[in-house]
Amino acid sequence: MADDAQQDVMARLDGSAVTSSDGQKVGKVADIYFDEETRQPEWALVTTGLFGGRHSFVPLTNAELGDEIRLGVTKDQVTGAPQLDDDGELTQDEELELARHYGMQYSEERSGSGLPTSEGEAPGMEAASEAAPTGAAPSGDDAMTRSEEELRVGTVRRPKELVRLRKRLVTEHVTQTVPVEREEIVVEREPITEANVDPAMKGPDLTEAEHEVVLSEDEVVVNKDVVPKERVRLDSTTVEEERQVEETLTKEQIDVEREDSPGR
Repeated sequence: MADDAQQDVMARLDGSAVTSSDGQKVGKVADIYFDEETRQPEWALVTTGLFGGRHSFVPLTNAELGDEIRLGVTKDQVTGAPQLDDDGELTQDEELELARHYGMQYSEERSGSGLPTSEGEAPGMEAASEAAPTGAAPSGDDAMTRSEEELRVGTVRRPKELVRLRKRLVTEHVTQTVPVEREEIVVEREPITEANVDPAMKGPDLTEAEHEVVLSEDEVVVNKDVVPKERVRLDSTTVEEERQVEETLTKEQIDVEREDSPGR
């Protein structure tokens, strides 16, 4: 588990912009890897590439740590760095592979953490003390130190997916009922009475004649109008959730053993 000093470093450097020794933009800090003995920052995991889809380990040795991190290596070295698993810990072989890539000089000694020891310590980093044999008390000390692993759980923000708005045309069959009107002929017959006898007797007695009536009806006319309906845009919101992390931790246990003295 990270101590207060490490948490301060992580809070200060997390998300910081990273530039190379030749002044080119490299990416942003996603995680910091500390030396298990000195507790000093040794490597930074940097997201690079379009949308941060690629990550690379960069050395913090000789790096300038300010508002942004200025590395002591070039951008080409970063982009060509070995792609290693960012599982929270670098093995000795992985660190040696990175050291060879970046041209860093490492001795064959192993520190108590299992990581190689640099021939030249980086400025501001203390040299690691030699590890004592497991379970042994330092010379002149009458106590035994018991240690155990503590879980350090953090989060790294990485791009998950790319979402875009795309407009396409679809067809929809619509049925709509429209009321219409039409005219029909109606024949009315009325008997001759005193009231209508005079108009009926006008004209010749017998003749041929025609009378026309124009009938009308509604015709359905369909037109299409393009009408704006809504505005759509993409935005993002942060949703908090909890996830369980399971890990196996190792701790030392001190037992008391007694032996009878000779002759008892």
